[in-house]
Amino acid sequence: MNARIGGMGWVTPLGCGISEVWQKLLAGEKATLQSITGPQPEQSFAIFRVPAEATKSAPAHPRLRRSSAISRFAAVAGLDALADAGIQLDAASAKRTAIIFAISNGGVIYTKRFYHDIVASGAQAASPLLFPETVFNAPASHLAAILGITGASYTLVGDGAVGLLAMKMAEDLLLDPALDRCLVVAAEEADGLLCDAYLRWRLPITLSEGAGAVLLDRTGSISIDAIDAGGNFSHQSRAAHCIRTIFLRLEASSDDLFITSANGSFIDRAEAASISAFAPRAHTYPIKSALGESVGASALWQVICAVQALKTRRLPGTQEFRARRAVVLACGLNQQAAGLALAR
Repeated sequence: MNARIGGMGWVTPLGCGISEVWQKLLAGEKATLQSITGPQPEQSFAIFRVPAEATKSAPAHPRLRRSSAISRFAAVAGLDALADAGIQLDAASAKRTAIIFAISNGGVIYTKRFYHDIVASGAQAASPLLFPETVFNAPASHLAAILGITGASYTLVGDGAVGLLAMKMAEDLLLDPALDRCLVVAAEEADGLLCDAYLRWRLPITLSEGAGAVLLDRTGSISIDAIDAGGNFSHQSRAAHCIRTIFLRLEASSDDLFITSANGSFIDRAEAASISAFAPRAHTYPIKSALGESVGASALWQVICAVQALKTRRLPGTQEFRARRAVVLACGLNQQAAGLALAR
């Protein structure tokens, strides 16, 4: 049994909604950089932020009253994915639905505020209102409560490849006949503290925020041909070897469309070299050039882009193409890589 894509949700610096964001990408639009202050007052970084109107559809739920931005992004994307699939969960259908949340940096904004108060005034200043938002599974908890899901709910923490690992886990869960669908959601928020950290790690990327959601079921129009959980590379110079191994397992070729994870770092060279060897004539698209690097959320953005390209037979920057298969490659900054192939 191959899992299928039943619905999708998108919250990005270009706005919210699959059709809206896709049309903007096809028109060649790119997100606008905004300035943000770093840990030191004299520091300034450029990031891609989600516009305020993109989350106006967030439900008026008590869970979201004091939640962080990352949880609101996740809620909007997850609910949109269900709506895209034409599904409104009730008590019975919620029992047959699982949630998998993928995350990398997490709720850094509230975490920073929580520990700043402790450092400044002592442990007695720790806020019980902020603490729940500092844990990695907070967004998944909020979304599960909003949807009434009390069963399977998992949070995976990783780097830029974690979204595809969540897709793999969802595919495995759907082998259980007790489940009808699995909602995979990934989200990130951006902050100056993160920008400073990546700079210190000598990773020249432009951070972005937002969320992506993909509903896996057994009836969607686009099927998951294969998911390769990939592996780890011990050094940046070994990334290309890891990517080529993934391409080999996915049986990638020039007949496929490639949605890459190029982000201005060493990843660009590793991916370009591997695609040149396996698929020199293939169409490729680096979606992060338009939306920025959203780390945990980016792999699901890539999946959504691949699905839209297969459905519409269009790709930003190109004319109509004939590929019936798309390969999503997610190479992370922390030495992890994974791949996924979709078929129309």
